[in-house]
Amino acid sequence: MGVQKLFDQLWSDFNGRLCPSSHIIHELLKQDKALINDHIALRTFNCSSIALEVLAKPFIELGYQEGGDYVFKAKKLVAKHYQHPDPTMPKVFISQLQLEQCSSELQSIVKKLTDQIEPSKLQDSAFLHGGRLWDVNFDDYQRLAKESEYASWVAAHGFGANHFTVSVNQLAQFEDVSEVNAFLKDNHFAINASGGEVKGCPEVLLEQSSTMADKVEVVFSDGVQLISGGFYEFAKRYEMSAGNLYQGFVEASADKIFESTNN
Repeated sequence: MGVQKLFDQLWSDFNGRLCPSSHIIHELLKQDKALINDHIALRTFNCSSIALEVLAKPFIELGYQEGGDYVFKAKKLVAKHYQHPDPTMPKVFISQLQLEQCSSELQSIVKKLTDQIEPSKLQDSAFLHGGRLWDVNFDDYQRLAKESEYASWVAAHGFGANHFTVSVNQLAQFEDVSEVNAFLKDNHFAINASGGEVKGCPEVLLEQSSTMADKVEVVFSDGVQLISGGFYEFAKRYEMSAGNLYQGFVEASADKIFESTNN
């Protein structure tokens, strides 16, 4: 499979299952040429069968290379980003919850979920956009959410991009991220205000913002519930001293972007 086909499949899953409003935002921002996707983000648990490295493997096989490492102590997360030698290809940001730092109750619930995974389901890249590989009830979802919103999101949605990201650098009609935010608010989209609507600044070489996640229907084993799904992000990158655009991520900003899926 080619890189573009994989991202097409991730996009189809994202706007069909996790963030239906992405169609509208895409239409609002589109120009004469296709929008540039700066990066996607994937979430997982650090158990061996579905650890960060397992999710990264299909991308590495398509030519991606490790970029930076990130730690989010308060959320008990670690992350890596991967980038392709072709700078027009999106970066991939993969995070995982460090289960050993969580309560025994959370670990027990997650084990109950991951024990249901059939190894054959992980044999090709299709699992990256295949949703859940387990059944989960709404009570367990709520118990997870009390300790870790991140854990509850993965339990409910499984695998798929929790966000795509429009590159603001390419948008001719907007100079910066704050202008994109104002435009989207005028079109009745809620912007994640945690840590400020614009996360980052030119001094750290990256500015980011995001919508709040769509509410989507999820089928639990004991009924259907409306919960937070995916969201759309917007990023502007600044030139480094060598004249190239910064390609990494800023932990303090990413920490607040995670909160776009808070219920």
